[in-house]
Amino acid sequence: MSAREGVNQRYAQIIGRRVLFISFLSVLLVCSIIVSVLVGSASISAKDVVHALFSKFVPFCSSSGIAQTIVWELRLPRVLMAAIAGMAFAVAGAIMQSVLRNPLASPYTLGMASGAAFGAALAIVLEVGVLGSSKSPYGWLIVTNAFIFSLIPSFVVVSLAKLKGASPETLILSGIAMMYLFSAGTSLLQYIGREEDVAAVVYWLFGSLSKATWKNLKIVSVISLPLLIPALKLSWDFNALFAGDEVAKSLGVNMEVVRLGGIILSSLLTAIPVCFLGTIGFIGLVAPHMARIIVGVDHRFLFPASGLLGAVILLVADTAARTILSPIVLPVGVLTSFLGVPLFLYLMMRRRREYW
Repeated sequence: MSAREGVNQRYAQIIGRRVLFISFLSVLLVCSIIVSVLVGSASISAKDVVHALFSKFVPFCSSSGIAQTIVWELRLPRVLMAAIAGMAFAVAGAIMQSVLRNPLASPYTLGMASGAAFGAALAIVLEVGVLGSSKSPYGWLIVTNAFIFSLIPSFVVVSLAKLKGASPETLILSGIAMMYLFSAGTSLLQYIGREEDVAAVVYWLFGSLSKATWKNLKIVSVISLPLLIPALKLSWDFNALFAGDEVAKSLGVNMEVVRLGGIILSSLLTAIPVCFLGTIGFIGLVAPHMARIIVGVDHRFLFPASGLLGAVILLVADTAARTILSPIVLPVGVLTSFLGVPLFLYLMMRRRREYW
């Protein structure tokens, strides 16, 4: 066997292992969805859950009204929202880490979580926002406020980057400044707010999938899933960017355009779920690291692996949040933070090679 054939065979083996891992994650995601629908804080047998699932499609498969309500109105939208939101958070984190060339980077590095929290707090405490005022603290005013204010830090960072140069250091420092600015605004609103308003703000900051409905799920799905397509199309550009500025230039990659496009794409992927669910941390930080350790830094495989891992992690965390203290349902954002810290430290201690 010639050296060239040996290299080609080795490359084919590497690609095969990566494809196999992504296929395994796809099966694991389907299994996680099934388990998440079957279990929950309400005690319903697996048989009743299956009957409730098929009762709308199979005429002879009858089910009680309570079981149908729990499965179709509570569990299914929550489970599907967890899968889509986890996928969006993870891909956004993978993009941000590649753009900034920083292992600690995530969509929240640019102050997006702080911006969304400020927008939600503004609607809850003062009942005012970009679209006017409302007497409903959990209406669309909170959603639109959170979405718009989560994008403001990104646009400020992009503007500063275009003026001063889109270096990773400039982007990170600008994001940190925006994060502290909006955190201070949220603290001020909590200080002047009523007790019940402060409690509502704190609950929103926890992040919870209990806000998931079929209507919200449609909006998140229609906007978030198509955004994954340009991420995959730009995989080669991200590979060149990750290899270094000189390599990217030699390959004809416009680094500034790729960086700014990646920031905007990551911002949108994060802002859409956040405005409905609140801030859910660590998914965009841990999932890309796990995927990178297993499949490497090739973004053709890193993005799909990160998205599937993010979906599985958020599904597992939400299932645990619904069952650990049943019938009490914990906010999934609290659980992902508790689980994310030790998992992240473990991954950093056990990683096999230096990727940065």
